[in-house]
Amino acid sequence: MKNAFLLVFILFVGSVQAQTKTDSITLVPQSQLNAAQRLLSGNYASAVTVGAYAEMLYNQPEGDNGELDVQRMVLLFGYRFNDKTQFVTEVELEHVNEIFVEQAFINYSVGSNVSLRGGLMLVPMGIVNEFHEPTTFNGTERPGMDNVIVPTTWREIGIGVAGRFNNLNLGYQAYVFNGFKSTEANGAGGLTGFLGGSSGLRGGRQKAIQSTIDSPTLSTKLDYYGIPGLRLGLSTYFGKTQAADDIETIDGANIGIAMVGVDARYAYQRFTARGQFINASLSDTEEYNTATGRDLGSALRGFYIEGAYNLLPIEKEQKLFIFTRFEQYDTHARTDGNLVRNEAYDRTDVTSGLTYHIAPGVVVKGDYQFRSNALDGDDVKDRLNFGIGVWF
Repeated sequence: MKNAFLLVFILFVGSVQAQTKTDSITLVPQSQLNAAQRLLSGNYASAVTVGAYAEMLYNQPEGDNGELDVQRMVLLFGYRFNDKTQFVTEVELEHVNEIFVEQAFINYSVGSNVSLRGGLMLVPMGIVNEFHEPTTFNGTERPGMDNVIVPTTWREIGIGVAGRFNNLNLGYQAYVFNGFKSTEANGAGGLTGFLGGSSGLRGGRQKAIQSTIDSPTLSTKLDYYGIPGLRLGLSTYFGKTQAADDIETIDGANIGIAMVGVDARYAYQRFTARGQFINASLSDTEEYNTATGRDLGSALRGFYIEGAYNLLPIEKEQKLFIFTRFEQYDTHARTDGNLVRNEAYDRTDVTSGLTYHIAPGVVVKGDYQFRSNALDGDDVKDRLNFGIGVWF
């Protein structure tokens, strides 16, 4: 079945002549677009647009064998029905042998500053969950906190509105989504939990696979562009997790989530910087842990700051950034009831390396990660990483 899907896809791509333009790939925060935004931007002559991004990585933990992986290849399709109505989809192949739909939504332009959207979309929390194409961030791997606190790639089914107030230099998004799935019946009268202490909410992503919904969630984001070279973001996500009809009234089946994030991106000549802070407050975790035997914390919190400098002359098309990122993230920032904080979940990563943009849309990366946690005597292995990324 998978081979048949790939054959159909290759034939389809071969029959389409329109492609996205690489000149929309930029490192300037105020004008930077992600893959879906490029498909929606309207800069193409044909109704059909096609693109892709991909990452091939090598990871070498200290003292262990290395691993080579085609981590992901994402195939991008857009179709313009008319001047107001567009469809965008991203089909992702992970590790060669897994296929997911990352996005699939309709965008209807009500006016110059307002679009209505419905379907499978990215949750606009922080930077990397929306901007994770390999040419848009430094480091072979995405930041650690964008794995366990903001569980990238985090997408949900929903409806909402997006747009921009140009006179206020303000972009906005607001969506009603399906939410995380927290539990399911274990067949013995109890509950199996998908959320846990080390990985936080990550295991509860439903990925649009027959998603359960009993209490929709609300997600919003504001982006401010009013200062040259600077982009500021404020994200929120509020609601409850989801559980099936037969268990939703059981104590501990659901938890409440209140997540708030702030982020900033800055560029000036050959210097760039970015950072973000995310805090997620979870309610009813004591009941959840009792019912499921898990160790979910009642607060997840993390931040990172990063600086980078282009070593090549600014007029050159190629760019070679040397960068350092410091991040600290804790999925047991607070615990409720009798659950004792696990210090191993309080993690610190320092990543330093090079990002070489050899052409617009092509990047070669190399970095070294110094990794640790707050647990005395716990030996977390540092890691050497190399990667190749493309986006077109």
